[in-house]
Amino acid sequence: MVGPRTRTNRAAALYRRAEATAAAAAGVLDETRPAPADQRRQYELADRLRSAAALLAPGWAGAPLETVAAETPSGEAPPAFVRVGAAAPLEDARFPALVPLLGTGHLAIDTDARDPRVAGLLRAVLLRLLAATPAGCLLVRAVDAVPTADAPRAGAALRAADTRTGDALRTGADGGAGPAAAPPGTFAPFAALADAGLLPPPAVDVAGLRAVLTEAEQWVAPGTGRPRRHDRTLLLVVAALPELTGPTDLGRIEALAEQGPAAGLHLVVAGWPPAGPYATRAPLPQATPLSVRNAYALLGDPPSTSFAGPGAEPPGGLNSPVFVDDDPPPELVDDVCRRLAEEVEAGSRLSLADLLPDPDEPLWAASSADGIATTVGDAGGRPVTVGFTELTPHWLVSGRSAAGRAAFLTNVLLGLSARYSPDELVLHLADLGDGESFAEFLQTERDRSWVPQVRTAGMAADREYVLDLLGELAAEARRREEAGQRAGGQRFTALREHQSLPRVVCVIDNLPLLLADRDRLAAEAAARLDTLARTGRAYGVHLVLAGEGDLGIAGGPTTRDSMLGQFPVRVALAGGGPVLEPSNDAAAGLPVGSAVVNTAGGLGGPRGAIRGHERMVRFPDPHGVPESIAELRHRLWEGRAERSAPPVVFAGWARPLLRNDPRYRAAFAGRARGPAALLGRAVDLSRSTVAVPIGPAAGRNIAVLGPGAEAAALLATAARSVAAHHQPGTGRFIVATLGADPARVADALATDLAGQHRVDRVGLPGLLAALDVDEPGYLVVFGLDGPAPEELPPDRLRTLLREGPPLGRHLLGWWRTVPPFTAVVQAEDELDKLAAVVAVGVPGTQLAAVFGRPVQWRPRRDRAVLWDGPEERGILLVPFAEPSAEAAPGTGTGPGANRTDSENGANAVAKAGSGADAAAKAGGGTDTAAKAGSGTDTADEARSGAGAGNRADVAAGTGEGA
Repeated sequence: MVGPRTRTNRAAALYRRAEATAAAAAGVLDETRPAPADQRRQYELADRLRSAAALLAPGWAGAPLETVAAETPSGEAPPAFVRVGAAAPLEDARFPALVPLLGTGHLAIDTDARDPRVAGLLRAVLLRLLAATPAGCLLVRAVDAVPTADAPRAGAALRAADTRTGDALRTGADGGAGPAAAPPGTFAPFAALADAGLLPPPAVDVAGLRAVLTEAEQWVAPGTGRPRRHDRTLLLVVAALPELTGPTDLGRIEALAEQGPAAGLHLVVAGWPPAGPYATRAPLPQATPLSVRNAYALLGDPPSTSFAGPGAEPPGGLNSPVFVDDDPPPELVDDVCRRLAEEVEAGSRLSLADLLPDPDEPLWAASSADGIATTVGDAGGRPVTVGFTELTPHWLVSGRSAAGRAAFLTNVLLGLSARYSPDELVLHLADLGDGESFAEFLQTERDRSWVPQVRTAGMAADREYVLDLLGELAAEARRREEAGQRAGGQRFTALREHQSLPRVVCVIDNLPLLLADRDRLAAEAAARLDTLARTGRAYGVHLVLAGEGDLGIAGGPTTRDSMLGQFPVRVALAGGGPVLEPSNDAAAGLPVGSAVVNTAGGLGGPRGAIRGHERMVRFPDPHGVPESIAELRHRLWEGRAERSAPPVVFAGWARPLLRNDPRYRAAFAGRARGPAALLGRAVDLSRSTVAVPIGPAAGRNIAVLGPGAEAAALLATAARSVAAHHQPGTGRFIVATLGADPARVADALATDLAGQHRVDRVGLPGLLAALDVDEPGYLVVFGLDGPAPEELPPDRLRTLLREGPPLGRHLLGWWRTVPPFTAVVQAEDELDKLAAVVAVGVPGTQLAAVFGRPVQWRPRRDRAVLWDGPEERGILLVPFAEPSAEAAPGTGTGPGANRTDSENGANAVAKAGSGADAAAKAGGGTDTAAKAGSGTDTADEARSGAGAGNRADVAAGTGEGA
């Protein structure tokens, strides 16, 4: 009797025999090709088919890749046929195996890209289609669930490719959503195409697959999304379906295959029908099937036709084995991809004119009552328009490159200026960075045109300038709010029915520099920003804050009631992702010239999903063609109202000239109300003149503190300006030097003043003698810290400071160091009853001994601070240029006698929404720092325009020294 073990061994032997028989049969079957017909006829037919293939698929589409050079140009249209391999009815009788694809149907391969032959075939077909199609006309979306290990060449290829865009093209070249970034895989050699928007990183999971299908569905049915461009074709390539792909996903693929060809959508799907439970699924609609065997492949019939002759019985297909094309050389793929990327970039480069209204349209035809809007860029051939309304009142713009931000902001500002007249739109521009931003909006000495919507512009602006700007805008918003309340609670649109109210747009670039120090000024600026953002939105006052990173304000989540919640429009340029919500990585790896425009406060969404509130746009660099900017500026300038004033410009690197100052000119012409020392221009919106009134009231002396030559030059300028307030021959000046260092400056001052007034040039003995004389006059003393206390007793100077002004005797003195001055000004004295103090290059820690309180001030180049009166905060000013650079030969103290009124003419310049400047009051009721902002002259306020090559030209345009 046979036992269990014997039966088991017998069954195992039978199984092994059957397995060997099946393997042998499979080998025989695989080696058995379709039976050829007569060989002579086969040779003739193969020759005819090779000739036909050369006509149907020339060049990239059908030639062997080893015979095509990378620089071979594309065709004039997408190829209708593409090669998948070589058919070989006989070993030496071959012809290209072509399939109809673009414009006809799809390609379905029964094995996915886990088979290296299929992966190579996909890359070969994709290379052929991309290289044969005009650059930019074929967009590819890919799905690749092949594990990285199954793509042996992918890692090295991806590392060699330029992957700077990362997720940047998630929104695709046409603005739609695409898949998330993937690890190296089947399509890694094509990574260089990401920059051009032709092939974003493929989807690797079900979520990415569904995002790609959604984009394809919108392509097929543009009524549910954006209309597609009919000169473009979308190719969906599936290397391997994700593991969790379900029947619903497969149904969507089948629906796309059915509807796609008529809408310019075509599929190449590897692994159809899917293995496993879906293996019995019907063939892909309108697809040419390709079945991969061990040694060759079999090509089925194309849609709606057959390779077989009439009357042939199914199944049809090509009656010949097909040897699929090998993987193309990596160098060829890389060269072609880079060439295509360059061609796409060159062909899709935008210009400023693409963002502007049609030049044939009437100028400034739009109204700003309900809001203002402009085109900010292009998303897949469609212009993207963003505006300023009560719902989208303010913008945040972030980018790593200052040039990139300048290009984007210039596009926006020129677009607005071309659409809305100066009665509808007012612009205030400020940049805290050390650059020449906004120069193209302003006049120069060579080109006197400007963009008439611009009221003020600050370049290389100090923080105090921006603080004053925010204060003026907040005051304007309050005035409008109060006007609305008086009108029964009306908002901006309703107020416009009764009075002229332009919308105001304020652009501040390099905002982090305003808030970086976290001091009192930064806190005050943040408070003003918050107030303005909340109140301005309802009354037509809008902010555009720009800079790097999170701008110092945009970090963390945003709530609707927060200050950040008032900035729903977020624009992320290259490196500007922090301006979006932390969970939104749509801007990761953006290339230069692109931006993510988000109108929902930076809110993201599901990875790869279509986001109606977010678009990836391309925008031009307008500075690349300065002639276009100049042409537009001239057109806008010529359309301005008659007698329009140019912008009030603050150029942080330039020094104002005393001879160009309107108050100095008025004094020289005998129109001054009283003598005053003019020190420079205030760092404020109106560029007002900073002056210390000189009269009989207590404290009408000037003490200049500072160690350098700039302090001595400031004292000399003050003396010159005082002299201009006196009729020739009526002033008396005693110019004293108490050291060798300032002798040159003092000698030049004495020589200059001697032509108009009585001047005594003295040393220490002469100064001591002058102190004993009660004759009215001005003691201009350089180096008061030089003599020892026993040589020049402090009490004698104190007596002069206290008792001199009522007698017409005034001290204008310079101390290099602070302690000698504090010895003159005792603690019990009220400083404002003795002198106005000007600090040049003296840190606040040293000034605390003068004022008896902490002083927040850090010295800066070409800046001084004036304290005149009891106020704790001094007036920041830019001192007038040194007297040696001041006057041309023969001008003396005159304000440039050779200049005509047209070159220097005074133009009234109103501050934003305000009237005349209020002069600060101090001491005995006299003006502490009288501001003549409305008298600034054209030459002093003008700034460099487009094409200005350097700061010397800029300074000439402003009427200030370089």
